[in-house]
Amino acid sequence: MSKAPGAPRRADALSKARIVEAAIEILDEAGDGALTFRALASRLATGAGAIYWHVADKTALLTAAASDVVDHTLAGGGDAASPRAAIQAVGLRLFDLIDARPWVGAHLAREPLQPAGLAILEALGRPLEALGAPSRARFEVVTALATYILGAAAQNAANARQGPPGRVREDELAKVATAWAGLDPKRYPFLRGIVDQMAQHDDREQFRAGLNLILRGVETLA
Repeated sequence: MSKAPGAPRRADALSKARIVEAAIEILDEAGDGALTFRALASRLATGAGAIYWHVADKTALLTAAASDVVDHTLAGGGDAASPRAAIQAVGLRLFDLIDARPWVGAHLAREPLQPAGLAILEALGRPLEALGAPSRARFEVVTALATYILGAAAQNAANARQGPPGRVREDELAKVATAWAGLDPKRYPFLRGIVDQMAQHDDREQFRAGLNLILRGVETLA
């Protein structure tokens, strides 16, 4: 394949690492839909054929990009004071990562057993073992924990990007609260009872609270 029209010729050698770096730049700027080999070739001032030499297709490129940012995220924490604190730190770093980079959560949902997913399971599994999760339940525990973390983070990222640009989160919550308050009290007594909590909640603190509920359950198994 020929070099992208109008792109200047590269003076340096192309590497897979540089391709992945450029792919992450595009994903961060415009999301999954903007990542094409044509766009990547233009950014790298090369031909698409040179990219295919290093990366087979878009799925492989997304997998490499997700692995790169997840590895950096998991390596970013310091020594935790306890296994529980280590798990909380991993969970919150992943929550913040997917909030900032929704494409990571979307790709992990499509390909959960890719290298990034395995790295997450390992990062959660070691402190879970130290926390005392019994061997007979470790698979169920680590997969339940990972599912909660990635699912809640992806949902949070999706919610943050719904609606018109420039919307105010507090205004959106107020609208939902008003709608809940108007529900039929016989059919929705529970939801009407938590209207105030929903209207005032912080998404990250809500996530942390759910994480702690799971960890308390693990501690009972231990």
